[in-house]
Amino acid sequence: MANKRIDQPTGTSTVGHEWDGIEELDTPLPRWWLWTFYLTIAFSVGYVIAYPAWPMIDRATEGVLGWSSRGELAEEMSAADQARATVREQLARIPIERLPEDGPLMQQAVAGGAAAFRVNCVQCHGSGAAGSQELGYPNLNDDDWLWGGDLKAIEYTLAHGIRQAGDDKTRSSVMPPFAGAFDTDQLNALTDHVLAFSGKAESNPVGARIYADNCAACHGIRGEGDRAQGAPTLNDAIWLRGSSREAIKQQILNPRMGMMPKWEGRLDPVTLKMLAAYVHSLGGGEDFVEVAEDPEVAVDEQP
Repeated sequence: MANKRIDQPTGTSTVGHEWDGIEELDTPLPRWWLWTFYLTIAFSVGYVIAYPAWPMIDRATEGVLGWSSRGELAEEMSAADQARATVREQLARIPIERLPEDGPLMQQAVAGGAAAFRVNCVQCHGSGAAGSQELGYPNLNDDDWLWGGDLKAIEYTLAHGIRQAGDDKTRSSVMPPFAGAFDTDQLNALTDHVLAFSGKAESNPVGARIYADNCAACHGIRGEGDRAQGAPTLNDAIWLRGSSREAIKQQILNPRMGMMPKWEGRLDPVTLKMLAAYVHSLGGGEDFVEVAEDPEVAVDEQP
């Protein structure tokens, strides 16, 4: 106190300390700053009382409001679950072929199906659903479908799979091996005729005759395929196993036939419906068509 003095230029008292000739002014804090500081103290006291604050041995103080971040998260999760449950209930009620009539519900189904696809399907069909010619996994983005590409057909294929033992509803087709059935010239002629369907080669009478005798019953006279049998279309530019001459010859002599697991029983019916909606939305999906088999219109159960 004895060293305190009034600083002449500012008229403010010093604090009485000196360091190498340097003195400190005892300038009062601004009143607004002091009141802000007092308010923060009051706020902190109120916060400690109202909210969880002090850690203890096995828990923390709960606060008089009873709020916690875990409780808030549980409420948000419950609300999200309830919203999903509502959508799932709507999806369970609507026939899949009528799903496109409800735009918002279709969007919800596609979003849910995308998540299911990432978990269950990308291992074979790829993250972009482009498949693999080398491994025989179909590209789901195009409009070439062995068994039908409408929502109902896709759902059926997902549910029962392809060539699944023990499921009498599974999609199943068999192409017989022709190894040893043709000599080299006949095999080349048949390959030319198959490639001619898509304009990749010139056909010849020998290949056309061999095709008519051995292949047309399943693949059609013009290579149009037959979805009822799961026989691929041969007159377009889409090939499951490749369109080179060697790939086609290999498929004629020793056919490679793929397999897809059945998802019925592994995925619930609503998830299957959402997955079908997602696959249908990738770009190659077809409209559902009701087939009139007699004067009374009947729905084709297996397109």
